[in-house]
Amino acid sequence: MTTEPVIDDLDDESAEPVRPRRKGIYILPNLFTLGALFGGFYAIVMAMNGRFENACIGIFCAAVLDSLDGRVARMTNTQSAFGEQMDSLSDMVSFGAAPALIVYEWALKGLGKAGWIAAFVYCACAALRLARFNTNIGIVDKRYFQGLPSPAAAALVIGFVWVMDDAGFKGVSQIDWLAWLALGFTLYAGLTMVTNVPFYSFKDVSFKRTVPFIVIVLIALGIALINVHPPMVLFALFVVYGLSGYVVYAVKKSKGSPVSVIATSTDEPDEEGLHR
Repeated sequence: MTTEPVIDDLDDESAEPVRPRRKGIYILPNLFTLGALFGGFYAIVMAMNGRFENACIGIFCAAVLDSLDGRVARMTNTQSAFGEQMDSLSDMVSFGAAPALIVYEWALKGLGKAGWIAAFVYCACAALRLARFNTNIGIVDKRYFQGLPSPAAAALVIGFVWVMDDAGFKGVSQIDWLAWLALGFTLYAGLTMVTNVPFYSFKDVSFKRTVPFIVIVLIALGIALINVHPPMVLFALFVVYGLSGYVVYAVKKSKGSPVSVIATSTDEPDEEGLHR
C-alpha cells in the first residue's frame, strides 16, 4: 500500500508573510536639515514678536545649513530618499512660508489686499519651484539652477528687510514708499524662482581637490568683508546673484547658445511643459 505525503496545512496557514526590512535614517545629514527647519521656524516666531533682525539671522542660518546637508550626505555617502523629501519640506518652510510671513508682517500688511497677495505669490512660487526641481532633478544640468533657488530668493527678500531694519526704519507698514519697494522685491524674488533663467549652482566646486594658496587668502578676506557690515554685504552679494542669471541668459541668447538648463523629455510627454 502506498501512502501519500501529508501536507502540513496548519503550518502553511500560520506562516507569516516575510516583511521587508525597514531602512534606518541617516542622522548626520538630517541633523543639518532639521537645523535649517528650526531656523525658519525661529524666524517666524521672531517676526511675530517684532524682532526682525533675529528673524533675518534665522533665515540666513537656515540657508547655510541647507547648503551643507546635501554636501555632507554626498561626502559621507549617506544620501537617501527620506533625506531628499525632508530637505524639500524644510525648504518650503524656511525659504517659502517664512520669508513671505516675515516680509508681510514687516511691511506688506500695510498695503491691504495687495500686500498679502504679493506674499502669497512668493510662497506659491517657492512651492512651484521646489516641485519643478524635484521633477527635473534627473535631467537638469548640474552646473545651473532652473530659476532662482529658493534660499537665494529668501536671502534677497530677507536681506532687504535686514538692511532697512538695521538702518533704523521701524513701523515700515506705515511708510508707503518703503512698503511698495518691499512688495517689488518680494514679487521679483518669487517670480524669478519660476523662470527658466539659469543661475550658477556652484555644485561643480569640489572640496576634495587642492586649490592655490591665494584661494584661501580670498576666502579669509571675504569673511572679513562680511564682518564689516553683515546686513549690507550679504544683501549686496545676493542682489548680484539675483541679477546674475539674467546676465547669463542675455549673454547666451546673444551668442545663440542654448539657454535651457535641461533637456526636453521624450519619455514623459505629459510633463513637457515642465522642461521648457
